[in-house]
Amino acid sequence: MTSGPRRRDEVSVANGGVKLSTWSKALRCRAVWDEKDEFLDVIYWFRQIIAVILGIIWGIVPLKGFLGIAIFCIINAGLLYVYFSSFQQVDEEEYGGTWELTKEGFMTSFALFLVVWIIFYTALHYE
Repeated sequence: MTSGPRRRDEVSVANGGVKLSTWSKALRCRAVWDEKDEFLDVIYWFRQIIAVILGIIWGIVPLKGFLGIAIFCIINAGLLYVYFSSFQQVDEEEYGGTWELTKEGFMTSFALFLVVWIIFYTALHYE
């Protein structure tokens, strides 16, 4: 007898178990990460999402200068630190330490944040 349709985020594995998709694990508290790179990819893409959201907000508000950059850095690093230390509770030493996880994908997200911030600010507030 067959069970109901499988959820899209589940994938069958050879021994009859179920493997969750990366994003399902990312949103699940204390998920088990089989591959180190998989968790680092989640950290990287969360940073990009945060960068776009904050860039849009900073452009609409309109924040300017060093204050906007400093607040972005604090929020970006802080949210990801809380995510991997409290929500996922991973062993930071397994990934090279807290600093390595904190800086994973940071410069790329910073560049993306600046581009989005400049575009929105210019579009809405430039005369």
